[in-house]
Amino acid sequence: MAGRRLLLRCPDCDAELTVDADTGDIVAHRRAKAPVAGGRDFDSLMKGLDEGKARAEARFEQEKAAMKDRQRLLDEKFAEAMRRAEEEGDEGPPPRPFDLD
Repeated sequence: MAGRRLLLRCPDCDAELTVDADTGDIVAHRRAKAPVAGGRDFDSLMKGLDEGKARAEARFEQEKAAMKDRQRLLDEKFAEAMRRAEEEGDEGPPPRPFDLD
């Protein structure tokens, strides 16, 4: 004899549970179908794209500023190395190892 069965829907995950009314045991369980495209509508998707575009633009500007600063630092280091080279003077070519024998 088959007992009465109750069909319940979970309010949290929207799954369907089939419960035996006499014993209270869960007889069957069916998961809810995943919503298409994350359940978002077109406007929210476009907003997400706009936000991503703005983040990419900000990152690009940050990297561009860093490259300008990097070039300035390299120019300063090069100028300092040239100044030191002029102060120390030229001592000629380094000795060749086979001339030391």
